[in-house]
Amino acid sequence: MRRAVCSGSFDPVTLGHINIFERASLLVDELVVCVFHNVRKQGFFPVEMRVEMLREATGHIPNIRVDSSDGLLPDYMQANGIKTIIRGLRSATDFEYECGEARVIRHLLPEAETVFLLAEPGYSFVSSSAIREIALFCGSVSGLVPECVERAVARWQEEHPAAGDGRD
Repeated sequence: MRRAVCSGSFDPVTLGHINIFERASLLVDELVVCVFHNVRKQGFFPVEMRVEMLREATGHIPNIRVDSSDGLLPDYMQANGIKTIIRGLRSATDFEYECGEARVIRHLLPEAETVFLLAEPGYSFVSSSAIREIALFCGSVSGLVPECVERAVARWQEEHPAAGDGRD
């Protein structure tokens, strides 16, 4: 069975991520989308909620399994019998960053291979950090994220009405 993992913090998942998952799922028998806790980032949504949103947003893709981990990706891959990582690239900056990450992972797990998929042009400007900033300033994320994320952002904005006015 050909298996691969798409890993990230997915905080929150965007339509760009979903597009990569749809395309990556055509290349393997099983695609594991794994939410990792990024120690360098302040979480916007809890990991459990991100997993739930990913499950809803990828429900139309039959060979996807959503999981989470708080360890290292190579350890997760080894424990789950996965040797391939699929990463989406939006820009040359992403490429530079992801090349370094792929080399570190390959050092830790020599049998690991990383495959890069280019983002569709219509999603090349969409990032989770941009979505978080729009949400913080009570803007609309419509057309940038799956409906389940749009609803979650709207709920967050209702609970934090002063978030975008500098009073927080």
